[in-house]
Amino acid sequence: MNYIEAIILGIIQGLTEFLPVSSSGHLELAKVLLGDHSIPQESLTFTVVVHFATALSTIVIFKKDISQILKGLFQFKWNDEFQFSLKIVVSMLPAVFMGLIFEKEFERFFGGEILLVGFMLIITSLLLLFADRAKDTTQKVTFFSAVVIGVSQALAILPGISRSGATISTSVLLGVDRVQAARFSFLMVVPLIFGKIGKDVLSGSIDFHSSQIGILGVGFMASFIAGLFACKWMIAIVKKSKLSYFALYCFIIGSIAIAVTLSNN
Repeated sequence: MNYIEAIILGIIQGLTEFLPVSSSGHLELAKVLLGDHSIPQESLTFTVVVHFATALSTIVIFKKDISQILKGLFQFKWNDEFQFSLKIVVSMLPAVFMGLIFEKEFERFFGGEILLVGFMLIITSLLLLFADRAKDTTQKVTFFSAVVIGVSQALAILPGISRSGATISTSVLLGVDRVQAARFSFLMVVPLIFGKIGKDVLSGSIDFHSSQIGILGVGFMASFIAGLFACKWMIAIVKKSKLSYFALYCFIIGSIAIAVTLSNN
C-alpha cells in the first residue's frame, strides 16, 4: 500500500463509517480494486487505525453529548443522563461478546472475501429499505431496544453489513425517533473502537512496523477529516428519510461484487 492508496482508503472509511453503506465492506472492495496484497493482519491493522480516526471525529461532533454521558455515568442518580449512559453500556455487550469469542474467525473476513461482502451489502440494502418506510415517532431508546440495537452492531462486524445502517435501521424499526436513532448509533460505537484498539495493542495482535507509520498516519488523517463531514451529513439524511437511495446503492454494489466474483471462479 502506498500513500495515495492510503488517502483513498482513509476517505472511503471516513465517509462510509457514517453513511449506511458498510465501511469495512467498501474498504475490502477498494483494497481489491487497488491491488492491495497485504496479509490479513496488516490489512486489519490499517482498518483498525482508520476506524480509530472516525471514532475521534465522532467525539469532536458529539463532544457535548459524550460529556453528558460521562457525567451521567458517574453521578449514580437514576436520571435521564445516567439511564442513557447505561443504555450505551448495555448496547456494547453483544459486540464485546462476539468480538471476544469469535475474534479469530472474524479476522479471516478481512482478506478480500468479496463474495461475502456482496451478499452482506444486499442484506444492508434490505434493512435500509424497510427502515425508510417506517413511520416517524418521537420515542426514545429503551433498555430493550438498546440490547436489540447492540445485537445489530455485533452482526455488523461482518464486512458488508453497515454498522450505522444496521443500528439506525433497527432503531427506526423499533419505533425510535430518527434523529435519536442516528445519535445513539454514532455514540454507541466510540467506546467499542477504543476498547478494541487498546486490547489489540496490549495483546500484540496489531503490529505497527516503522515502515507503516507514514502510511497509517496519512490514512488516519484522511479518515478523520472525511468523517467530520460525513457524520453531520448522515444525521440530516436520516432526519429527511432518504435511506432508500443508499439501499439502492448497496444493492447495486453488492450485486456487482457477487457477479464479478462468480465470473472469476
